[in-house]
Amino acid sequence: MSSKTHAELTLLAVLSAALLVGCALAQSSPPTAVPPAPVTLTDSFGNEVHLTAPPTRIVSLAASNTEIVFAIGAGDRLVGRDEFSDFPAEALEVESIGSLYPKVNAEVVVALEPDLVLAAGITNPDDVTALAELGLTVYATSFAATIDDIYNDILAVGTLTGETAAAQAVVDDMQARVRAVEKLTANVSDRPTVFYEIDATDPSKPWTSGPGSFIDLLIGTAGGTNVGAASSEAYWQISLEELVQQDPQIIVLGSSKYGGQTPEIVAERAGWGQIAAVTAGNVHTFDDDLVSRPGPRLVQGLEALAAIIHPELSE
Repeated sequence: MSSKTHAELTLLAVLSAALLVGCALAQSSPPTAVPPAPVTLTDSFGNEVHLTAPPTRIVSLAASNTEIVFAIGAGDRLVGRDEFSDFPAEALEVESIGSLYPKVNAEVVVALEPDLVLAAGITNPDDVTALAELGLTVYATSFAATIDDIYNDILAVGTLTGETAAAQAVVDDMQARVRAVEKLTANVSDRPTVFYEIDATDPSKPWTSGPGSFIDLLIGTAGGTNVGAASSEAYWQISLEELVQQDPQIIVLGSSKYGGQTPEIVAERAGWGQIAAVTAGNVHTFDDDLVSRPGPRLVQGLEALAAIIHPELSE
């Protein structure tokens, strides 16, 4: 081998080694971080909300929003919650801002230094305005009237928090479970009459849900007929006389969790013993949070109602 050829081979080896080292360094170097794109959404109050980066400190003013935040995997960023936010269990570890009535304690909220406050359609608009005037970024989810509204709220919170994929996964799961119930109940020939009791402080005039309410929608989807649909009001007090006349086949006690009502108490109420559901022992306790909070667990409420109304379909 000539000295020239040897030199060329030596140079080639050096260049190859340098190339390998360079590739190794390139592989071990972290990728260049891509800054998050700014987000602008218009909330249910018509306010334009702008975020330059995903929030790291969130305050929730509604239990439904708290459940959404945890469901999409952003619960570790929640630094404040309203007093009714009690699900999941981890929510109870988050500092409570107290009652929202008669108004939100703005001083407590500001002290938590949130970069996003999640209000809801039920939040007092004056509170939203007051918090915004204090320089806080406030987004209000909808006053949900349909399940689609809930899907849109979950996707919106996912967009605001940078958890779009997780939010879409939650919505996809909910939609699939709703379709499953709809498929089960689509062709039922028997649609039992159902009375859903919200509050029985006055058992002679208990509160129930009428047309336009989630409970009415869910009872229908679960294959039942809501006796509360006899009114034009979404929430109203039905008289014992009318309830006896309606003679529901099933009674669902949404009043059990917070009102302490049980099938035994209902059976002892004056005049209730002649109702078909009571005589047949078809009175059921129920977690009202599943249908009164417009969040991810609404589909669980639908499934639970379907199991009560049509137990034969879940066998």
